[in-house]
Amino acid sequence: MQYLKTVVGLDISENTFVTRIGSLNTELVQYISNAFSFTNDMKGFKKLLSWIRKMCQNLGIPSNMEINFVMEATGVYYENLAYFLSEENKFVSVILPNKIKNYSKTLENKSKTDDIDSANITQFGLERTLKRWEVPSPELRKLKELSREYQHIKKATTSIKNQIHAKEHSHLPVKETLKRLREQLKLYNYQSKQIKNQIGELINQNSDLNSRINNILSIKGVGLMTIISVLAETNGFSLIKNSKQLVSYAGLDVVHRQSGKSENRTSISKKGNKFLRNTLYMPALCACRSNEVLKNIYIKLCIRKNYKKIGIIAVARKLLILIYTLWKNNSTFIPNYESLRSA
Repeated sequence: MQYLKTVVGLDISENTFVTRIGSLNTELVQYISNAFSFTNDMKGFKKLLSWIRKMCQNLGIPSNMEINFVMEATGVYYENLAYFLSEENKFVSVILPNKIKNYSKTLENKSKTDDIDSANITQFGLERTLKRWEVPSPELRKLKELSREYQHIKKATTSIKNQIHAKEHSHLPVKETLKRLREQLKLYNYQSKQIKNQIGELINQNSDLNSRINNILSIKGVGLMTIISVLAETNGFSLIKNSKQLVSYAGLDVVHRQSGKSENRTSISKKGNKFLRNTLYMPALCACRSNEVLKNIYIKLCIRKNYKKIGIIAVARKLLILIYTLWKNNSTFIPNYESLRSA
């Protein structure tokens, strides 16, 4: 029997991953194996390769046939395995979660378990044309770590400031406690400056990256750390083909729930990269005040919907699309672009 395609579908969580091997023969008949589970660490990765070799022998799949490893870009748990397989010169395809989700809806099985998800991913890989995962550049890998560290420190800084404020306004606060809190705040501020300096050095070493970031900085209300976080979390938009995909990946896509006479308020899905959503919220607030174009969008939505948060989320979504567009076109922001185009 001759095979056209062999796929290993992987459903990855924090500590383990579930996998199946699937094949497509010349008669277009699919085969998908039972599910097997491995630990999400180096030991589990090596066992995975050993298991695949044995399965290929049992199924009569030629040893020189390329195997497609397919996984979802969920959180950070897929990264170690993706890097390991790439270093082993394997064909790795990382798929945006909304693609797998939409594909799964077309299948008969409506349940959702790790075993079923791995089967769905395997079947998706057998039926679709797969794109090889682009390994992030060393700069983007470092920027991702640094931006997440920066977000963590800023969150901790806010918490410390709130504690200091509460202590200072309480009755007879313990002086030693206040002193330690202020020392922690001083340390966090120092570390924030260190991270910013390190990011600045990385950017200056890459002229193209530096130029594109300066273009995006032309958007009023968007700062350097926001841009860095968006670029790092999307790997320079390598998996993104259009703005709709990007919005879905960030979990900023609008979900409408209606059944019969029951109709709930629309909301964003939040089923995406939480780091992207978190990093865009404060810049959106700033843009609502300082960016005339986005301020007008915010005001119109507030008047129409009578709910300020909807306006802020809409501005955050608009900022994300603007960053993507300027990066893709390597151009600067033109505030009156729409009026110029219609002139």
